[in-house]
Amino acid sequence: MPIATLGVYAALVAWTGLLAYGARSGSWRPFLFFGIAFLLVLNIGYFVNGATASIASFISIYDLLDNLGVDPAVGAPALAACPDNACSTWSERYELHPSWGVAFYDRFANGDAMRTNLLYGHIGFNTAAFVLMHVQLFRPGYGAAKKGHGLIGKLTFAAVTLSVICACLLASQHGPVESYGGSWSTWGFYSMSAVVFGCICMGAVKARQGDMDGHRVWMIRFIGAMWGSFWLFRVMLFVLGPILREWDAAALLICIWFSAPLGVLIAEAIRRRLDRRIPARAAPVPGE
Repeated sequence: MPIATLGVYAALVAWTGLLAYGARSGSWRPFLFFGIAFLLVLNIGYFVNGATASIASFISIYDLLDNLGVDPAVGAPALAACPDNACSTWSERYELHPSWGVAFYDRFANGDAMRTNLLYGHIGFNTAAFVLMHVQLFRPGYGAAKKGHGLIGKLTFAAVTLSVICACLLASQHGPVESYGGSWSTWGFYSMSAVVFGCICMGAVKARQGDMDGHRVWMIRFIGAMWGSFWLFRVMLFVLGPILREWDAAALLICIWFSAPLGVLIAEAIRRRLDRRIPARAAPVPGE
């Protein structure tokens, strides 16, 4: 049994409980902190275990639901096998995997070093940005914190920029990969990158203009885009994969195109709700 994959399932159950607690109590910090820690465990694994082993572990998360009710002898259009079943940690239990996962594994198991380095660059810089943006969220730049807030903001902007560059270079190679959705995948990741980078650019512009209210609004939208492109993307794929397995790449493309915009919309809805609850506060902090 893949212990790491079962651990992910247990973490998802616990995280769902924190989501319910946040919805009931209005305190979102436990949910947010758990999400940050969860992301760190998954992403640091790429540097500890290597790209191919971590990709296999990632694909294994989806194998259980994607194979639910599927006759292995018949399969489904969105499922495929990989050589020696190396792209999964389920051993012989599941020999069919999401086709995007098989392609994902193959591209880094048999790809060149530059592609792998771009993946490490994207993961590393994206992880740094994800952590730093929460430091900014919970420590607004007022009073004595203003100087440190500005410095961390510049570091976050640099990390996001480098992460987006790596992501776009990787996406530029997706055209021939039918299981990703071909050029639709390429332009989808360009769109995702534009949403993330556009939000943080608008936040930076507002800060330089001295519009702190506008800065706060756009940075909360940026945080939503980051949560959307990482966590909402993965959760949507977890749900849509089994539903849309009769159409190759359909679930993946929906997640690519819509996860970041949905993240922005969710963050905006939360911000407006908080502002209505605390109208006199200049900078309400999500999670409180």
